[in-house]
Amino acid sequence: MRVATSLAAVVLFTGLTLLAFPALAEWPTGSEEVFPGLSDRAVSLERLHSLVIAVDGEPVFSEVFRGQGLDEPANIKSLSKTVLSAVVGMAIDRGVFNSVEQPITAFLEEPPDASDRVSEVTIGNLLSMQAGLQRTSGRYYGPWVNSGNWVDYALSRPFVAEPGGEMLYSTGSYHLLSAALTRTTGRSTLEITRDWLGDPLGIRIEPWLTDPQGIYFGGNDMRLSPMALLQIGELYRNSGVHDGDQLLSREWIELSWTQRGTSRYTDDRYGYGWFVTELGGYRAYYGRGFGGQMLYVFPDLDMTVVMTSDPRPPASPSFMQKQNALLEELVIPAFLLPPASLPQSSQAQR
Repeated sequence: MRVATSLAAVVLFTGLTLLAFPALAEWPTGSEEVFPGLSDRAVSLERLHSLVIAVDGEPVFSEVFRGQGLDEPANIKSLSKTVLSAVVGMAIDRGVFNSVEQPITAFLEEPPDASDRVSEVTIGNLLSMQAGLQRTSGRYYGPWVNSGNWVDYALSRPFVAEPGGEMLYSTGSYHLLSAALTRTTGRSTLEITRDWLGDPLGIRIEPWLTDPQGIYFGGNDMRLSPMALLQIGELYRNSGVHDGDQLLSREWIELSWTQRGTSRYTDDRYGYGWFVTELGGYRAYYGRGFGGQMLYVFPDLDMTVVMTSDPRPPASPSFMQKQNALLEELVIPAFLLPPASLPQSSQAQR
């Protein structure tokens, strides 16, 4: 059953557009009039569960088409990497880690069968998935998660590229970060994430899968509601500030949104847990998870978008293209503003 929850927010939207987007002062006050055809197009995407659009922090469109409600936790799959990247940034802000240049072996013991070069792999290399180690995703995923020690297995992969070189999408890189957080603080990644991120934002963070040693899965299978994801996106859009408190440094967000590698699957650029692209002529930063779990931030539009979808296989890579098309064809044009020019001085575009 499809449940619409956007109408109440549209009244707020009409008011805020007078301030933020004067050209939209004559917008009508119904959700279908605001984004004509969006509901029908969205519900036709068979995997899509929910869609939330916020402008300047106010939800202007929010609908559940199938699956869990907007406040119910959903498996966000690899969108977990975006969340864990924020936690790593908070660890650096707090001095738990000194910097992204620290080698991962400063926190994790080298397995006996690991290459001598594993000490060259830094926290930053893991965040940008440029460790150079053989991947633990795709066809390598099964052997990895069926191993008796996920951390040792990931650290013991052979080098197939230079550290800091080619982006090799690998969930094991993020699991090593989760292990480093736990072993450095003596607290679980769940406890840390609740303490540093969940409680300040007022969002619920449920327990998720752990490895055989009890370390929470880094980079996959976290469970967060669409509205919780919206809060995380808003934290980034607002330069790390929430309710007047600087929860995450502005510098970390700039680092996270700076290109380091390029996805071989989409050609989009990748920073620390975030992809960098352009949609509808506007710069966009997004995190994604298998099956269509999406969190987008459009700084030039003051817009944050969340989509959750069926996380079960099979899933076509073209589904994300359909999600992007929703925004490019039915959402962004509603702003009636010329695309903002990309800032020449921003490292995020390099």
